Amino acid sequence: MLKTAPLGRTDMSITRVGFGAWAIGGGDWAFAWGEQDDAESVAAIRYAVEAGINWIDTAAVYGLGHSEEVVARALKDLPAADRPYVFTKGGLVWDEADRQRPSRRVGAAASLRRDVESSLRRLEVERIDLFQMHWPAEDGTPVEEYWQTFQDLLDEGKVRAVGLSNHGVQQLETAESIGHVDSLQPPFNLIRRDAAGDVIPWAAEHDTGVIVYSPMASGLLTGAFSEQRAAALGSDDWRSRSADFTGDGLRRNLALVDALRPVAERKDVSVAALAVAWTLSFSGVSGAIVGARRPGQIDAWLPAADLELDSTDLDDIAAALSVHGVGSGPPRP
Repeated sequence: MLKTAPLGRTDMSITRVGFGAWAIGGGDWAFAWGEQDDAESVAAIRYAVEAGINWIDTAAVYGLGHSEEVVARALKDLPAADRPYVFTKGGLVWDEADRQRPSRRVGAAASLRRDVESSLRRLEVERIDLFQMHWPAEDGTPVEEYWQTFQDLLDEGKVRAVGLSNHGVQQLETAESIGHVDSLQPPFNLIRRDAAGDVIPWAAEHDTGVIVYSPMASGLLTGAFSEQRAAALGSDDWRSRSADFTGDGLRRNLALVDALRPVAERKDVSVAALAVAWTLSFSGVSGAIVGARRPGQIDAWLPAADLELDSTDLDDIAAALSVHGVGSGPPRP
């Protein structure tokens, strides 16, 4: 049995790591990871569930609906007692005629209701366990209006819990004045640490669950990345256009990974597991979303679910961050 933590005030307790379904959305959209093998993605999800992971995080926009369909396929034959929680996100509207065009961030009530109904259909469920606003709206709908829509969906039983992703403290305060924010999903890893200085402490103070995304920095902190691998990324992989995966940024990040190897060896885990466990060492973090596209990838980071880092480990990691000048934000809890 993997360790679990309460997801804020909800009635859900989640394993410290969850399966992230961004990459399995496949290719041919603006933020794709390249083409994927759906059968392998299904196998990865089932492997994660069999290993004890009890939640999956996806989003409508991942693969422009395809990730949710793959998740549904993977869970279709599972008995209810074995079925993991399924979390998804809405608020992004895409143009099916131009799949490479970035989605629009829309908070209008009618649009969000369409998002929910579409996700319910693709996921083949009657209720979404956690429905999250993917990004702050940019269509002129203020936070208080779209958060009221989320509260209405909760009251109607369409969703079990509601959360915000990629929102700042002021936006969280505004939403909380309308109705409780059950969960928060910020980016958080050894390279992007700013959430530890603002939104994660806010969530802890308000009994809001936190599920962090990209704890392995989209592959950079797996211990398996290299300059050669980065150079080989296809043009259909968003990482090929990221400053973290090219030039000096890439070299600093890879130097950090090398500095983490002795700590990982001391704990008898992979660098990937160490990186994920670091995010879980912060008070207020309920769980970390960790992506996988093949069953074998899960074995590398699954130990993070139960790994405890001591003060020596955390000091050594903070020192490595300082020496290599990587990222910003608090270097340790």
